[in-house]
Amino acid sequence: MAPVTFGARPDKSGIEFAVWSSRASKIELCLFDAADHEIERLPMVPGEKDVFQLYVKGAGVGMRYGYRADGDYDPARGLWFDPDKLLVDPYAVEVDRPYVYDARLGARRGEGGDTAPLMPKAIVTALPTAPSVAPPLFQPGGLIYELPVRAFSKRHPDVPKEDRGTLRALAHPAVIDHLKKIGVSAVELMPVTAKIDERHLPPLGLTNAWGYNPVTFMALDPHLAPRGMADLQATTNALRQAGIGVILDLVFNHTGESDERGPTLSLRGLDNLAYYRHEPDGRLINDTGTGNTLACDHPAVRDLILASLRYFVSHAGVDGFRFDLAPVLGRDGEGFNANAQLLAAMRSDPVLSDRILIAEPWDIGPGGYQLGRFGSPFLEWNDKYRDDVRRFWRGDSGMVGRLATRLAGSSDAFIGEKQSRSVNFIAAHDGMTLADLVRYEKKHNEANGEANRDGHDENLSWNLGVEGESAEPRIVAGRAGDQRALLATLFASRGTIMLTAGDEFGRSQHGNNNAYAQDNELTWLDWEKCDLALEDHVAALSALRRSLIALSDTEFLTGQPRNDKSLPDVAWMTETGLPMDEAAWNDPVRRRLMMVLAGAGEDAGRLAVLVNGDRRASTFVLPLRDGYRWLDALDQDASAEAWRLVEGRAVAFMIERRADKGEAG
Repeated sequence: MAPVTFGARPDKSGIEFAVWSSRASKIELCLFDAADHEIERLPMVPGEKDVFQLYVKGAGVGMRYGYRADGDYDPARGLWFDPDKLLVDPYAVEVDRPYVYDARLGARRGEGGDTAPLMPKAIVTALPTAPSVAPPLFQPGGLIYELPVRAFSKRHPDVPKEDRGTLRALAHPAVIDHLKKIGVSAVELMPVTAKIDERHLPPLGLTNAWGYNPVTFMALDPHLAPRGMADLQATTNALRQAGIGVILDLVFNHTGESDERGPTLSLRGLDNLAYYRHEPDGRLINDTGTGNTLACDHPAVRDLILASLRYFVSHAGVDGFRFDLAPVLGRDGEGFNANAQLLAAMRSDPVLSDRILIAEPWDIGPGGYQLGRFGSPFLEWNDKYRDDVRRFWRGDSGMVGRLATRLAGSSDAFIGEKQSRSVNFIAAHDGMTLADLVRYEKKHNEANGEANRDGHDENLSWNLGVEGESAEPRIVAGRAGDQRALLATLFASRGTIMLTAGDEFGRSQHGNNNAYAQDNELTWLDWEKCDLALEDHVAALSALRRSLIALSDTEFLTGQPRNDKSLPDVAWMTETGLPMDEAAWNDPVRRRLMMVLAGAGEDAGRLAVLVNGDRRASTFVLPLRDGYRWLDALDQDASAEAWRLVEGRAVAFMIERRADKGEAG
């Protein structure tokens, strides 16, 4: 496509508007006043490369506008032109109000009337000169904290009421203190761009709480950012000053225009066949489960996505991005291509090439599971890690070898590479919370209004008694111990690690594993009922991980020395201190494992991670070296011993120190 700057660009004399469509016969620019009245409708001038442009002299910053596109209307062939539908500019950087679903937005041509009163209007915004962008703070191997902006702070007692549920809350000192306490390297903000509710939610009295149903890719949701980009800029700056990066979770795989019954809001009305993937007969391809799939191999879509990413880097200074259902970004007519033009452009673009890029490496289309295939520098969510760790702690047989593979960085998923690109996680926004994993064996999504049919049926979860909360001390203690063990496993694993907000202090959604529509106290974090002992445990684990390169390194563990003078990077042992042999690895009932990691230097002490997956306590015999002694890594005042008793279902960390100098490895 031609190097045209799309959207609305103000100067001293007026505004230049530009929008792209290859099939529209006519596009009109509609201007609105602050009272939402349409004050002018102006035909745009078609030009080269299917670009419609218009310069409006005398118009200025703050002008509200939208587009109307006309052309052939034949939905069966994928043509949806309807001048009654007011369309939001795909390049809008601010909208005047949130999107609200109304059935009239999806009415057929000639049946629903003018949708302008129902639609947000784009606001012409003068963006400041982009400052020099600092390098990302976050580096692979750190701790990502996945965070739903609204639910995170809606009930936070220290945040001013007017800021609760917004981006501004994240800049509050109490919030930053919490993030620093648990050692967060970067917050990953679940979608903050403007979205719309799925059409089945309003009749149920529900709303989309997660934000994975976007309309415009650059305009922020007014609920979350009442001051638009200024809120994201201020929050990012405050977090950076505290040493915490910001990663945006963005959705470029579909839009809220949904299937053929969905609303016409923007891309569908401008050029449906170009912006979305279609079957040869004109039917929408649904590789996302949402009704439509963006055609990321089309130049118009590719340019829009790249412009959106550059916008957030240049004007908010974010560290990087996580991409929902990321295989869509690399899909073309032949399937997924890791070297697709869009993915290649992200790697090489001068604005984006140093940013953190994280792929959710699956969608529901053909060949949709692509874990390990995105290539460097992409990090990838690792569901194999999630599932194998859950299976081990649930008590499934034959899991000790797979647990070791996950602890060592999941080299089986990233074949041929030296560094792990794995994002390890136990729980995420999609699924049960970490606390619910040990409370509920089955999902409880009744509140979603779909008769508990939605969400995953297999959660690899367990409970020690009746489902739900129990006051019986033995059960409560057992659940607390299981959570600690899961968290310790996460912090002991090679690769980048991710924790979802509230899992550090035991948040529960009462078994709901698909709470996307629960914008209420089910998902709002209850800060006044947090488990402070569990939170302190996470803080200690995080501090240990940050202090030892043996934990935060991303190189795969191989069992070989890094150089001629060093110890093997890892030794796998039984609880008796003997090397794991073939019989031990293949023992289906083995529940114990010792991982001994080499220190950073020739004389550095080792770190032993003792995993007891049995309900019974076990004594681990530690491997001894002359001139060294073992101490509890989380309580280094504890006396040195050649053995360590590990209570049932727990992970312990032992650090080796030189006996003469008392220096940590």
